[in-house]
Amino acid sequence: MNTMTILMTIVSTTLIYASPLIFTSLGGTFSERGGIVNVGLEGIMVIGAFASTVFSISFNETFGAATPWLALIVGGICGLLFSIVHAVATVNLRANHIISGTVLNMLAPAAAVFLTKVIYDGKGQTPIIQQNMSTTDIPLLSKIPVIGDIFFSNTLVIGWIGILLAFASWWVLYKTRFGLRLRSVGENPEAADTLGISVYKMRYSAVLISGMLGGIGGAIMSQAITLNYNVSTIAGQGFMALAAMIFGKWNPIGAMFAALFFGFAQSLSIVGAYIPIISGWNDVVFKVAPYLITIVVLAFFIGKSTAPKADGETFIKSK
Repeated sequence: MNTMTILMTIVSTTLIYASPLIFTSLGGTFSERGGIVNVGLEGIMVIGAFASTVFSISFNETFGAATPWLALIVGGICGLLFSIVHAVATVNLRANHIISGTVLNMLAPAAAVFLTKVIYDGKGQTPIIQQNMSTTDIPLLSKIPVIGDIFFSNTLVIGWIGILLAFASWWVLYKTRFGLRLRSVGENPEAADTLGISVYKMRYSAVLISGMLGGIGGAIMSQAITLNYNVSTIAGQGFMALAAMIFGKWNPIGAMFAALFFGFAQSLSIVGAYIPIISGWNDVVFKVAPYLITIVVLAFFIGKSTAPKADGETFIKSK
């Protein structure tokens, strides 16, 4: 491979693997900016992946090429509905946020595998998706000399939508009334309550947004990478998205860049053989790299990152 081809492959593969992480880490950012710790992102992604896969297989002939895109919407809706469990537990029932999120992570895979066996005659995985979200050239942008070939040719469009969404999310959080109220609830809910802001309403909104984006992240995983659903479809991606959010310091743009970094780490198992410096490394190293890098990043940066002050704290409205 020449240098240009290697760069094109690295960028394209990185964006593919980063796309689910971008959406899910943005969801986690909204949730924790509202004061709700959401370690249940893994479970939400599982539900999104499962629901989108079943929809895609069931309506493949009905919607044709539009099926994967509609499947993302279905995954997002199901992720939102599933996240209501976490919202009720943490906001209304005042449960511990970590325990509630852990319950989601335990419940989702078991439910998805059970339903998969029920729907597909006892099989633990679904058939391969026929209409999947493949890479393509972005019109006009792919015609730009050099840059177009590297960044906008043979690329995953939903990945670029995720990058744009990260900037839009930053604008919502830091430049709108909704964002100001959400951040105030995550920093000092008692003070926000005295100003007439509904803490419960804002926290519900934060969790539901995280559920929708996490569901879309899981749907992207099944529609663009694994192309079906089984017990290993997500395999730690939710926790990696959570790490990206922390690495990005609870900032949408920071979380997006961290997700791209983790996406590159995951892509090494495919493109590592073409990078001269590391081409001789053992395949096992490339497979372990994403998870090892996640641990190292958390170990070195979690102490330097400051979460919202009321993140994980139960709010009880005073009489």
